[in-house]
Amino acid sequence: MKKLKKEHERISTILAFILIPLSGFAMDVYIPSFPQMANDLQVTPANIKLTMTVYLISYGVSQLFVGMILDSFGRYKIHLWSLAIFVVSNIFIVLTKDIYFIHFLRFVQGITISFIVVSKRAFFIDVFTGEKRKHYTSMLTVVWSTAPILAPFLGGYLQKGFGWQSNFYFLAIYGFVMLLLELKYSGETIIEKQSLKLKNVFQVYSKLLSAKDFSIGILVLGFSYGMVMVFGMSIPFIVEHHFHLSPVESGYCALSSGVAIFFGGFLSKKMIDRPFYKKLWLAAISEMIVALFMLFTSGWSLPLFALIGLVMLIHFWQGFTYNSYFTYSLVRFPEYAATASGLASGGSYIVFSIASYFISNSLVIDNQKALSYSYLILLAVIVVLLLILKRYVTKSQKKLALA
Repeated sequence: MKKLKKEHERISTILAFILIPLSGFAMDVYIPSFPQMANDLQVTPANIKLTMTVYLISYGVSQLFVGMILDSFGRYKIHLWSLAIFVVSNIFIVLTKDIYFIHFLRFVQGITISFIVVSKRAFFIDVFTGEKRKHYTSMLTVVWSTAPILAPFLGGYLQKGFGWQSNFYFLAIYGFVMLLLELKYSGETIIEKQSLKLKNVFQVYSKLLSAKDFSIGILVLGFSYGMVMVFGMSIPFIVEHHFHLSPVESGYCALSSGVAIFFGGFLSKKMIDRPFYKKLWLAAISEMIVALFMLFTSGWSLPLFALIGLVMLIHFWQGFTYNSYFTYSLVRFPEYAATASGLASGGSYIVFSIASYFISNSLVIDNQKALSYSYLILLAVIVVLLLILKRYVTKSQKKLALA
């Protein structure tokens, strides 16, 4: 078994950071190509959106389990095989005209990227200790957030210049180059392999999910990011069909959304010591006000930049909510930090992929009014969840006071 060499530690760290955004690129880079894919493959927009949903569910579910597999069998070989399969799957997507085969390949990609990303997160725990470990792990979300910003922007230009297939050629090249570099510079980093004990794993999962603030948090995270996904799956049709603009403009719209989410998360980090539940209500009320304004002005024929301005306000507070609750979920059970991270991330992926798919296909979201309705539906669910959470917290505090 090839071990990571000390002299390759630095470059291997850089490679790990380059691979962290892969999940976001695989999710977002082909969003501006949705309309052309539907036309070329002669399928409905719902079938194209399903390629995203299948990927998200696969990626979300597999995150719940790949950690214990990597802990039991090692990181390096599984990681290399996952990269190779990811490369081949993208080539097959380009070559096939069968939408159901594409659905299957996207399902496979969700699993392979889960192995790739989770193994690279574990890399920083395996290799570094103390302040270095804290420094590098704190950068993971910042590095990942570059993908939702850059991917649709890049995808818009690829779509305009070369067609939808170029997005998957890009992913294949990305994966292939990284595979070659990983073969040369990386190696196994696991210190001690763990025995695979499913009983213990399920006991921990049961403990986490029985805590209502944690389990409600997964739902809040899922429905919160669902707003971003509904926008992402709908904006190409709004831009290209309603405003009659090019895929490049779709990419710019997605770029604006990503920037808003980034700054919302940044504000959440700055307000980390503020009362937790008050922050959630501040975000929910702010989003609701903007969504209602978007609905009331839907008959005014707002220009695209004005619509995107309203979307950015909603997505700013979405980024604030997501970062606040995800951070809370990670520190809620410090003794099970890795498991809590996987469960919160994977569970929220499952929730928002299902929610966004059903909403985007239940409503024909090709204009401002339909988009505002989708936001209001998801926000209404979040408000109900926060009310349940408030009731749970109040009951818990009363029990502690009586004790």
